[in-house]
Amino acid sequence: MSESISTATLKNLSTGRSGFIEMHSLWTPRQKAKAAEILAQIEEDGLEVIRMSFCDPHGLSRSKAVTASSFASVLRNGIDCSPGPFIFDTGLDLVFNPFERGGGLNDDEMTGAGSFVLVPDPETFHVLPWADKAGWIIGDEYFKSGRPVPFSSRQLLKRMLGEVEARDLQYVVGLEVEWYLTRLIDLKNDLESVGGFGSPGAAPVVAPVNLGYQFNSENLIDEVEGLIREIRSTLLSFGIPLRTTEHESGPGQMEFTFDPMPALEAADAMLLFRTTVKQLCARAGYHATFMCAPALSGFDASGWHLHQSLFDRGVGENVFVAQGEGEFVSEFATHFAGGLVHHAAATAIFAAPTVNGYKRFSDRFSLSPDRATWSADNRGTYLRVLGGPGDPATHFENRLGEPAANPYLYMASQLIAGLDGVDNKIDPGPLTDNPHEKDLPRLPSSLAQAADALDASELFRRSAGDAFVDFYLGLKRNEWRRYIQYLEENGIREDQNTVTEWEQREYFRSF
Repeated sequence: MSESISTATLKNLSTGRSGFIEMHSLWTPRQKAKAAEILAQIEEDGLEVIRMSFCDPHGLSRSKAVTASSFASVLRNGIDCSPGPFIFDTGLDLVFNPFERGGGLNDDEMTGAGSFVLVPDPETFHVLPWADKAGWIIGDEYFKSGRPVPFSSRQLLKRMLGEVEARDLQYVVGLEVEWYLTRLIDLKNDLESVGGFGSPGAAPVVAPVNLGYQFNSENLIDEVEGLIREIRSTLLSFGIPLRTTEHESGPGQMEFTFDPMPALEAADAMLLFRTTVKQLCARAGYHATFMCAPALSGFDASGWHLHQSLFDRGVGENVFVAQGEGEFVSEFATHFAGGLVHHAAATAIFAAPTVNGYKRFSDRFSLSPDRATWSADNRGTYLRVLGGPGDPATHFENRLGEPAANPYLYMASQLIAGLDGVDNKIDPGPLTDNPHEKDLPRLPSSLAQAADALDASELFRRSAGDAFVDFYLGLKRNEWRRYIQYLEENGIREDQNTVTEWEQREYFRSF
């Protein structure tokens, strides 16, 4: 009689594909060393579970919890991961048929909804202080063949950063994010509130934590300082370089800003930041949302301003700083701005990827951009130039984004557009004093217009790939279709100044 298979052997085969990470050379020496440190830390801290997380196309963190005893095999094999989050829109409506050839995406490896292999990035590991004996780590999505999933947002940003590195440059990003803190009244976790696929359940009922409209009020933020302090200390314990916390204009509207970071670190930090805020607030009896414009009376819209510059890797200097006499920014920066201005419409869907995000661009909000232009230190513009001649901190602030945006796609879109401006020496036109001038090019005013602009962009089809562009358009156009269907069924006219109940159910809880 043959001997039984050992438990150790079975554990090694329990996740992903045996030896997948080594077989496809997916880690750097630094990542390999970090993986060994993680295993030691798991044992030392007595962790019981590790959340294997990844960013879905909509910017939401998805995860599966792996027991600590099984995690060593994940660090060899990766772990199986359903492609479900890639074939549903924001309301979990099925967009692509996984059971036709190519999975509805013209990719044979998507046929049949077979699992991806999720490969952890050891450099993203953290211990979650609010979750008992739990760790957290971000993974990258691969097909079983070892090919990166072409629909992965983190993979797209990494590919674009590879192009930046090939130019001996580094893309540096600072985050400036607005979000809402509300007091939770009713979670609406009752049978009557349950939704379904393509029809999210009821939004939670909340109350404002204050009446707002006292910009930068020290008293208003002090009223919730206990919770803000917990968020702040948690982020700092992760090594996320939080710079400032403040009360914005709306009731309970917060703004957090962060020191500049290498772009991939910044995108990972944004994913963990939103996760941290939502979970800590929920545990404290509050509801946090990164929805742009909640359907709540008196609530102002929130934005996510992306600060960005490029550095010469060889000498460590900011290549946006003016070099010649009479320059405000360098020639490189001017052309990078030219790409961002010229391709602004095509990038809009990545900066503002929801139906709700375009409600911020109405005439009600003069500090939100509506024209594709650049200006020197002007808060009403699309692309704000901060710094100037001789200032090593010179950078651009893109003010188009909403706080629910997928951070990897937002940043990747900036590189695609900006580098095209550099390569083709695109002129952004003169710096504008009045960024709302009617003769300036109009930014998209709806998700549908933004989708059309991306669809028509030869640059994005070439740089991001037809497969990714058609995939993303499929998701976003389905989201828009369901919204328009709701309006028609309820006799409502589409209006940029009105936030609907559909948007509240679609985004307020999830984002």
